Amino acid sequence: MLVRDGAGGPEIFLQRRVGAMAFAAGMTVFPGGGVDLSDGTADIAWAGPEPAWWAERFATTEPRAKALVCAAVRETFEECGVLLAGSTADSVISDTAGYRIAREKLERRELSLASFLAEERLVLRADLLWPWANWITPVIEPRRYDTRFFVAVLPTGQRADGATSEAAEVRWRTPREALARWRAGTDVLLPPTWAQLVALGEFGSTSDILATRPVIDPVMPVLTDIDGKRVLSFPDSERYFADLPDAGRLEGSSVRK
Repeated sequence: MLVRDGAGGPEIFLQRRVGAMAFAAGMTVFPGGGVDLSDGTADIAWAGPEPAWWAERFATTEPRAKALVCAAVRETFEECGVLLAGSTADSVISDTAGYRIAREKLERRELSLASFLAEERLVLRADLLWPWANWITPVIEPRRYDTRFFVAVLPTGQRADGATSEAAEVRWRTPREALARWRAGTDVLLPPTWAQLVALGEFGSTSDILATRPVIDPVMPVLTDIDGKRVLSFPDSERYFADLPDAGRLEGSSVRK
């Protein structure tokens, strides 16, 4: 979740996924993607909390934690051109335009993150990321993901863009604006995205966001029976379904086998 300070408070970088995507087609989401086999498997110049720290926060193994952090940095660069790395452990790139070809190769899986950082003599800045949440896809879904959410502030001088094959549209919006568009039926938000926007909407600045230390308990929506209907249940799910646009309420609040 890429954030920046705006006139109306923190703004979040959001993408509307293209309609041809196999998962969450047309949905409004944060940048992200899956962990590659190459993520975290090679030596990488690393600054910030070590994998053991991330493993504790996300309740996973150190190798998995390293891969998650590397995937977050790689996907953020691939999908919006923001690179959380610098030439030294205490610097960060201010303009990523010179890495356009490498970015394209990363997206096509012709180049690994480790190779890219090594060739450009860059240090991965794990300290520019902050652990936030963990959601797991319900067992009823054919495609399932164990998703970790991170927060990162847009580095000074860098610009987030929509130059990715996965995004039909990109926008910076405050959580309030994003949720208002969802309630109006303009955008579609899956429960995990909705939940993070609700949480981020409680903060007045990006520094306030990074000052918090959220408790990261895995959330996996489950089916429950309510008035004869099979309904997905998760934290604040009643609020989510109550605020859904009419079409979404009819189609999304109940799930039948």
